[in-house]
Amino acid sequence: MSRMRENLMSGSMWQGMETRHGDGTEALSQETESNESATPKSRRLPLTLPTYRQKNNKSFRGYVANLTETCDPENPLQLVTKVQVASNHTDDAKLLVEALPNLKERTELDTLYTDGGYGSTDADKTLQDHQVEQIQTAIRGRIPGSEKLNLSDFTIKRAENKKPTQITCPQGQVVAVHSSSQKKAFVAHFEDEACLACPFLEKCPVQRGKRDLRFHLRFNQNQINTSVRRQRSLIHQEEGRNLRAAVEATVRQVKHPFPASKLPVRGKFRVSCMVIGSALITNIRRIQRFLEAKMKQENEQECSQEYPSVSFCVFLNSIFRGFVAPITINRVGFGYY
Repeated sequence: MSRMRENLMSGSMWQGMETRHGDGTEALSQETESNESATPKSRRLPLTLPTYRQKNNKSFRGYVANLTETCDPENPLQLVTKVQVASNHTDDAKLLVEALPNLKERTELDTLYTDGGYGSTDADKTLQDHQVEQIQTAIRGRIPGSEKLNLSDFTIKRAENKKPTQITCPQGQVVAVHSSSQKKAFVAHFEDEACLACPFLEKCPVQRGKRDLRFHLRFNQNQINTSVRRQRSLIHQEEGRNLRAAVEATVRQVKHPFPASKLPVRGKFRVSCMVIGSALITNIRRIQRFLEAKMKQENEQECSQEYPSVSFCVFLNSIFRGFVAPITINRVGFGYY
């Protein structure tokens, strides 16, 4: 307990990630504590004052609570695996970077579903270092227009160190990728004859050289990472299922004990304790429902094996009771449809 308390006080346990699968927790707030009530003999925990933030034309003061939960469809139940509390102006990608090592160590994470706020250069590097694939429901920034081709329309083959080695254009031309002269970017040279005959030339981002008549495409590592994330996001959208969406209900469950997202405590440590407790209760309820459903299923199987005819009789009896049972009408609604 003393070690946990030290970690909590230093904030090292809470500078983590919310796959803010749900944005609803960022309104957790508190009232700042006044020093007028302090006495010479009083001792108080050091308070981390809440921060101010504007989002979607709304003002927030307080902290952001970030939640991570399992979402594998093959799991018999999904549980909250990490809870973090941070200043509400903390960038989502920064939270991901700080939390991913711990998640990887505890849960052997291999795929992470997030919203569009968790993409950055540091996040891409951390994900690559820990061999975790990120799938975003959207990409932060401007959406590429359909009138021009984007780097995500090209297929880039990368080596084990994630450096590009080969690129394929939308028309199917395959060329090698080389480092630029200053070693800060990459360049691919496309044959001029194939490009001049390509129907996508007017929309293509390639540029023809003055001395070298081949068409060149230049890009850096950040653009490669963004294009790869965009491709994964598009593939995920085409599959027609959003595994991240379920966490919105989890956020609602964790916030439910706190009316209007207002906590009756002050300070980051106390706010963290309350949010963790609420998430813990959410996990306990899910485990309880899972065990009850499992026991009920086992009992039904045992009864059906010992008395195969009883279950059918009970079924008929329940139907008959439904027909003859008296019905009490408490409310009647009238209206036009």
